[in-house]
Amino acid sequence: MPVQPGAPRARHLIGYALAVFGLVWVLHDVHFGTMLASMGRIRWVWIVPAILFDVLSYVCQGVRWRYLLRPAGPVSALQATQAIYAGLFTNEVTPLRVGELVRAYLVSRWTGVRFLSIVPSIAAERLFDGVWLAIAIGITAMFVPLPRDLIVGGNVLGVVVIAATALFLYLVYRRRSEGSGDAAGARHGRRHTLARMISQVAEGIRRIGLSRNSIASLLISPLILVFQGIALWIMMVAYGFSLSVWAGIAVFLIVHLGTALPNAPSNIGTYQFFCVVGLTLFGVEKSTATGFSFVAFFLLTLPLWILGLLAIARSGMTLPAIRHEIDRLRKS
Repeated sequence: MPVQPGAPRARHLIGYALAVFGLVWVLHDVHFGTMLASMGRIRWVWIVPAILFDVLSYVCQGVRWRYLLRPAGPVSALQATQAIYAGLFTNEVTPLRVGELVRAYLVSRWTGVRFLSIVPSIAAERLFDGVWLAIAIGITAMFVPLPRDLIVGGNVLGVVVIAATALFLYLVYRRRSEGSGDAAGARHGRRHTLARMISQVAEGIRRIGLSRNSIASLLISPLILVFQGIALWIMMVAYGFSLSVWAGIAVFLIVHLGTALPNAPSNIGTYQFFCVVGLTLFGVEKSTATGFSFVAFFLLTLPLWILGLLAIARSGMTLPAIRHEIDRLRKS
């Protein structure tokens, strides 16, 4: 089914519109003198550990992805982390989260396996992230009062996770009960591109299954959220906020859920919006919260840009060349 030429452009415009809305809301009725004064009180000694925790979260993601990639091919934790940073950098400079495709392509190129064979590992990552995000919201609600919208979002996420888990288990065990149907599905897949893609992704999920590798990756997954939440909380300490670690993690969860959907590059606008919303819920004055949202955004994004650029440079390809190869693979 051909993609309408205007569809990507419309999605881009929606993302940029959300960014503009977020920035306008954040900056309206802000006292810029108060905001700048709050920036001048940063305790820089706390910035380094905040950045280290953030980087460590992506190293954990690389280790987790390495486990999930084992059925497809051997990949080192360093290569997996490099591909993740290349994808993160792509998300910073382009809309709609195409960085997931970039990291899948790089691993496919390094291992020599098919591009679609990498996709199931990313799908499993999203499932594990959803499971632990729903759990994190529930645990955090036991220690600090959370906004009703976040609780509702957590409940919706829980329902989605249950449905996704059921689908995952169905795909894992389908071979045992429907082994004869796979060949027919493969024959149909050769006549229809979309069916072939679905069949290959389903086969990849069956390979991952409930093995030691998938269980290990599931147990590593909460460390990613914990380290990112701690990184943002340490940023709050550096900014002089006297919020508990649970309040800091609550703000992180609000930002994390709010920026989950594809939007403008770098989540600009939406990051500031949800960060300010979260902080004001815990009594932080809006002008001060606005200053923090920009400082935290810049300081946590800068290492990602630097490491992402290095990751792409070490891959031996340029970002336009990678995107061209991805488009070619998607059309083939």
